[in-house]
This record gives sequence, structure tokens and C-alpha cells, in this order.
Amino acid sequence: MRDLYEPYSDEELIVRLRDGEEQITDYIMDKYKNLVRSKAKSMYILGADNEDLIQEGMIGLFKAIRDYDSGRDASFFTFADLCISRQMYTAVQASGRQKHAPLNTYISLYSNVHGTGDGEQDGEEAQLQNILVSKAELSPEELLIDRENVERLEKIIERELSIFEKQVLDLYITGMSYVQIAKVLGRDEKSTDNALQRIKGKLRKVIGS
Repeated sequence: MRDLYEPYSDEELIVRLRDGEEQITDYIMDKYKNLVRSKAKSMYILGADNEDLIQEGMIGLFKAIRDYDSGRDASFFTFADLCISRQMYTAVQASGRQKHAPLNTYISLYSNVHGTGDGEQDGEEAQLQNILVSKAELSPEELLIDRENVERLEKIIERELSIFEKQVLDLYITGMSYVQIAKVLGRDEKSTDNALQRIKGKLRKVIGS
């Protein structure tokens, strides 16, 4: 089946699927299963079960195949990526098990990977990065202090952040950019970026105090 459909674009295959070639669904599901698994790994940081996330991601992929409209949506890949992420995050929220700062892995809110544009870190941002570091790098004594710092951060998050800001933070620590987060949450990019900057400001203010 792979050899039969590989020469064609996803968009061309969707057209053929609409014309009755139902086996194309299986081909596209198989083609994008690794994307689903990759996203499940990033979402796992929020505390959900990896296998459950994969299942939800495959549901999101199926919905993308079913609902894709080439005249309305961007490329199929972009649409599928959005549907998978949205399905997974909805499942995480529904489970009520999401965590904002897991104790086993800490991710910097100021990572250059996401293009925050800061260029240079000030002292307070560096302090935050020192808190959000790999557990493997810490001694037993440092782990105790680190656990206290993370618990402090979690309390700050619960107390200081709005529901929307918590949602943005949830997705940001999985590695999403503010543009991707905006699409998953159905919000505009400017308000999402503003929320991300508010999150940084609030945490920076508390940590620097």
C-alpha cells in the first residue's frame, strides 16, 4: 500500500479518499503514527499515561482525515498536527492529572529553543533556569532544596496564574511555541504571546524577591 500511495501528496490522497478509496485512511494513519508518538512523549510531561495519549492522538489524526478541507485549511500536515495536539491536550485536561512543574524533569521557561527573543538573560531569569534543571545533575542535598523550590513554584502557579495562563504554561513546557499554543487553544497569537510574557513576569517577580 505504501508503494502505491507514496508518490502522491496528502492533499491529493484526501481527494481520492473522498472519491471512495477508503484504504487511504489506513495509509495516512500509518504514515503519521510516528508524529503521534512523538507528540505523546512531549505531552507525557503533563502527567498523562503515554499509551492513553497515543490513543487520543490517533483519534485526533482520524478526525483530521475526516474533516480536512483543502479549500479552508492549510496543508494537511499542519491541520493534522493541530488536531492531534488539541485531542491530546483535551484528554489531559479531562483527566485532571496535568502537572505544571513535574519533579522529574524541569524545562526552562526562558529556553532560546522557543525563540523568546530575549537574547541575554538577566539575573532573575538565570535564577529561574537554575531551579528548572535536570534532576540528574543534582546531589541529594541539592535535590531537597530543588524539591522545595519546585513546590514553591507550583504554589505560585496555582495562586498567581489565570486559567488561560495555566493552559499556556501547560503547553509551553511540552515544547510548543506560542503560535502552536494559540492554535491548540483556539486563541489569537497576540493574546497567547502576551499571556506567556505575563507568566514569565509573574514568576520572575516572585523568584527575584
